[in-house]
Amino acid sequence: MSQNLTDVAWNGLWKQNAGLVQMLGMCPILAVSTSIVNGVSLGLATALVMAASNGVSSALRNYIPYEIRIPVFILIIAALVTMLDLAMNAWMHPIYLVLGIYIPLIVTNCLVLARVEAFAAKNGVLASTVDGAAMGIGLALLLGVLGGIREFFGNGALFNGIELVIPGTHAIQILSGDYPGFLFAILPPGAFITLACLIAAKNWAQARKSSSVRVEALGCAPGAH
Repeated sequence: MSQNLTDVAWNGLWKQNAGLVQMLGMCPILAVSTSIVNGVSLGLATALVMAASNGVSSALRNYIPYEIRIPVFILIIAALVTMLDLAMNAWMHPIYLVLGIYIPLIVTNCLVLARVEAFAAKNGVLASTVDGAAMGIGLALLLGVLGGIREFFGNGALFNGIELVIPGTHAIQILSGDYPGFLFAILPPGAFITLACLIAAKNWAQARKSSSVRVEALGCAPGAH
């Protein structure tokens, strides 16, 4: 079971990463990834919703008629997002104001419903919860990397807005204070190009690894020498 859960987690974090492989949830990926803080905050909120919705849906899957499963799944997701929205408004109000409409829009994120339908509706509670959490954390990591690249080139700094999450802290200025900034990196076209580069890098790394495995297999085959 532990090995299966490890495979499920690795699948969500890397092999089937929501943004790099499945290309799901593009709206928040491109809109919120203007900084590490914004991207990771929304990514972790999504991960929390995905873990909870997968677990609840898996626990109830045998009691939900097949014909109405999609509306019921959406109701579960909407209830969890509403709870998260109210909690962030009460306890994390500054970052809540920054993320704005993208928190309620987690309900319509196709990634959340896709994992409930594709995985949670067919697997146990623990595996489904791990799958949802891994998929969400994989999305959060992508948003963090994408946001870091964009704000570095756009502002010459990292962790802009960190004081909204951890009071008393400040952004890290990497480039000199007179850096004019690269506006294109902050705008949506910059997000598209940066994401495309990350997808290309992942595909290249995966192709190189596959090529190395084939070479090793040929070298170990009988009669190879």
